Amino acid sequence: MVSAKIRIYEQFAELARVLGHAHRLELIEHVAQGERSVERLAQLTGLSFANASQHLQQLRRGGFVEARRDGKRVLYRLADGPILSLIAALRCYAERNRAEVGKIVEDYFDRLDQLEPVSREELVDRLQDGTAVVLDVRPEDEFALGHVPGALNIPLDELERRLTELPTDQEIVAYCRGAYCVLSFEAVAALRLKGFRVRRLEEGFPEWKAAGLLVEARG
Repeated sequence: MVSAKIRIYEQFAELARVLGHAHRLELIEHVAQGERSVERLAQLTGLSFANASQHLQQLRRGGFVEARRDGKRVLYRLADGPILSLIAALRCYAERNRAEVGKIVEDYFDRLDQLEPVSREELVDRLQDGTAVVLDVRPEDEFALGHVPGALNIPLDELERRLTELPTDQEIVAYCRGAYCVLSFEAVAALRLKGFRVRRLEEGFPEWKAAGLLVEARG
């Protein structure tokens, strides 16, 4: 007879199996920005509609995402629970114990931004003091679903032509989708070359929201 402990561990193993695909982890990052259609998620990840739908169904069966119908479309959102904390723990473990992960972080992410990032706690204090301008470099549709209060939305591909909207007398704190989202890393690197004082938020909007901090949304 299988013990209760082994039956529980079997459930743990099944959840790990559901998460055990790079595309599913990326889909969680995008769903964490707000409710999205399968079509939009496929576009963002570069997957076919059928492939994205299949991965999302696996995540739904595992309890990581929830779905609802809106006419002919199926919309997905992040499920309740400490899902982002689980992903963060996996990230921390991988950075510490997987040499390949550490090398990628060092060779790519650290090369773009070697300064200490701004923590959520520090940004909360600075927003209250009015000592930082917050820059959201995600696409406009993601910004509309939710963003840090008072943030200025300039998507990365519009940054070069909208530099005059940014202050030169205050430090800018840039953020995007999460810890490995390249948008904020590339924005910070580009802005520093232009002479702006800028740092990156340690994580992204989903972690900010999951921490129970105030968010704004459009309509």
